[in-house]
Order: sequence, then C-alpha cells, then structure tokens
Amino acid sequence: MSTKQLDIAVIGDEELVNALRLAGISKYYTMKGNHDAREDTRKALAELLADPDVGIAIMLEDYAQYVEDLVTQVRKKRGTTLVIVEVPSKFGTKYPNAKEYYRALIRESIGFEVEI
Repeated sequence: MSTKQLDIAVIGDEELVNALRLAGISKYYTMKGNHDAREDTRKALAELLADPDVGIAIMLEDYAQYVEDLVTQVRKKRGTTLVIVEVPSKFGTKYPNAKEYYRALIRESIGFEVEI
C-alpha cells in the first residue's frame, strides 16, 4: 500500500512565511499590507482548497478572520483532506489558551485526544 505525501502551505506575513520557508515549506502566500488582505487571503485559501496536494494550511490568525466562513465549512466537512491550523499572532492572540486550542484541533482532526 502506497501513501501519498501531502504538502504543507502557509498563509501569513513575511516573517512567518520566511521562517517556514527556511523549514522547507515551498507553498506559501505572503500577505503584505492591509489594503487587499481580505481578498488576498480568500484567494490564497481558495487556491489551497482546490489543490489536492496540500494537506495542511498554516495560517496566521490575523488573516484567519477574513476567511472564518471558509474555515468553518472545511472543518465541518467530512472527507476533506485539508487541515487548517491557525498560529498565534505576535500582536496578541484570540486564543488565550493556545494549548487547549491545539488539543481541540487535533481531537477534531484525527478523532482522539493527544497529550501536548
């Protein structure tokens, strides 16, 4: 039985994208400025949702607010491959307890509890 390896992609600011590119991520969308951030983020996520080779999308929480409806649809849909992970912003986080956020995300994604 062969397994298909899926890519990891990132949507974020220049700092997050560059850090993850150094770690080997080759699919990325750098959001610059706030003028078109909403449209650019929606377009980037739509491209990732259409790409069957992407399994994980890492998104800076600052941009997740622009695509909350799409993220909710993806998380509720069964059989979807893409897992969207929001990472905390350096300017404050909407998740006061990041450990619980990631624990719940893992439980929802794979179906059982993992100790972090």
